[in-house]
Amino acid sequence: MLIHVLNRMLICLLFRKWISRSELQAVTKGQYDLHSQSIQSVQERYIQARENAWKAKQAGYSQIRYPYRTKRYYPTRWKKDGFVVYKSGRIKLSMGIRNGRREKPIIINTNRQPEGKIKEIELIWDRMLMLAISYEDGQAPKENSNTGIAAIDMGEIHAIAAISDTGQKMVITARKLRSLKRLRNKKHGQLRKKLSRCKKGSRRWRKLTRAMSKNSSKTDAQQRDILHKTSRQFTGWAVEDRVKEVVVGDVEGIQRNTSSRKKTNSKKKRRTRQHNQRMSQWPFGILIAFLTYKLMAEGISLTKIDESYTTQTCPVCGRRKKVSGRIYNAAAGI
Repeated sequence: MLIHVLNRMLICLLFRKWISRSELQAVTKGQYDLHSQSIQSVQERYIQARENAWKAKQAGYSQIRYPYRTKRYYPTRWKKDGFVVYKSGRIKLSMGIRNGRREKPIIINTNRQPEGKIKEIELIWDRMLMLAISYEDGQAPKENSNTGIAAIDMGEIHAIAAISDTGQKMVITARKLRSLKRLRNKKHGQLRKKLSRCKKGSRRWRKLTRAMSKNSSKTDAQQRDILHKTSRQFTGWAVEDRVKEVVVGDVEGIQRNTSSRKKTNSKKKRRTRQHNQRMSQWPFGILIAFLTYKLMAEGISLTKIDESYTTQTCPVCGRRKKVSGRIYNAAAGI
């Protein structure tokens, strides 16, 4: 309900001025039964999403939209003063004050708890209600006195193709993930075809919508599992090869530039819808995030560099020329 109110306020103020953080807090004060920190968390994420959308528009991504959609399920977060954790496994989530009285807390009994200081608890929905617990494991990044460097070339088929300065190479394929995405797209296509013949809001429409959501959640879980294993495999290889720094090409934006038409140059070959779909569903950002914290735990840094014109530039003389094959001959200029 809170995010719905925020969306309505956004629509009302869209052509006047943005609502500030203090004004937002004043409008929502005492309106909801949630803990005050939980309400503040929603407000912070809303303002952050609004600011990120504005920055993206300033950077030229005109298709980015401001927060507008009312979500059926929205994660609720409790910070350090909003919950109590007992040794028995019991967790008490505090609620807000209504009519001068504090609402009854949410009591959850767990089989096990993470070993470490719990920082935040979030109640989320992913095919079922679940708790996401953020905690400190107490482990500091390892000391790394190595001097090696490794480079990664990310791809949609081969997730990681890496080489180090010692000459060691590694290729990790992502064909299984690609297959899972194709299967999900195929199932979604079948469900959308059935949905097009249903009345919105009917019992069958709701059933098919739940089936689509379940299929998406399952594929997302499989994707996370594959990317975690991929990043862990590469991290192990980097540690064995005594790597200190990893360099990866920054491919940000490739998923947005998927228009089938070449407006600037009509002679260029038009990309297919299948290729555009693969590019827009390429989870390189999630893989880089997993690599970053796994490498950091081993004392290895990850640096992103711009890949523009790297295939056209000679690594010896620095001359740039668009090549027509896989061999660059600087003397012939081809």
